[in-house]
Amino acid sequence: MKKQVLFIHSAGPQGAHAGSGDLVANLKQALGPQFRVISPKMPDPENPSYESWKHQLEKELLTLENDAILVGHSLGGSVLLKHLSEEYLPKPVAGLCVVAAPYWGKRGWKSKEFTLPNNLSKLAQLPGIFVFHSSDDEVVPPDHLTYYAEKLPFASVLRLSNGGHLFTHGSPELVAAIKRLAKTDKLKRPVPSKNKPRESQNQ
Repeated sequence: MKKQVLFIHSAGPQGAHAGSGDLVANLKQALGPQFRVISPKMPDPENPSYESWKHQLEKELLTLENDAILVGHSLGGSVLLKHLSEEYLPKPVAGLCVVAAPYWGKRGWKSKEFTLPNNLSKLAQLPGIFVFHSSDDEVVPPDHLTYYAEKLPFASVLRLSNGGHLFTHGSPELVAAIKRLAKTDKLKRPVPSKNKPRESQNQ
């Protein structure tokens, strides 16, 4: 049986060579036939709202089998983090990967509808969380990764040397994280007092 990967894309235009399109295509190729990458269209991506994306996400989550892997790119990552921190999942998931997500709050971008709550206990119960951001992201400042590292001390946080915002050539680190989540029933995540982004060794 193929392992399901639910990919929630970025805001803005979608399709071939637009938005998250190249990253999704690369994931499908790199993960191979043992995985099924599901990348649904989200409502009004040019003018997204949390409520409309939340409702669509809830529909998608209901269709998944147990232990699917969730991946969010850019705004899709922000929406997944917020939803999983506030709602109970209808089925267990194997983990979450967040790529190039903006941080919403006093130190990040300003929008109350996408800001994480103070209580993140539901997020902390996930088997594994990986947060990636590229140092050469031209859309979301790399400092947003530092804010997430402080906000999510239970997550594995990795600063990549390149990839930009769209990761048009894919991300081997993301592929490796997905495969790790697929093979591990429950990950032992570090819970340091001060979480700091690790630097990628890939050049």
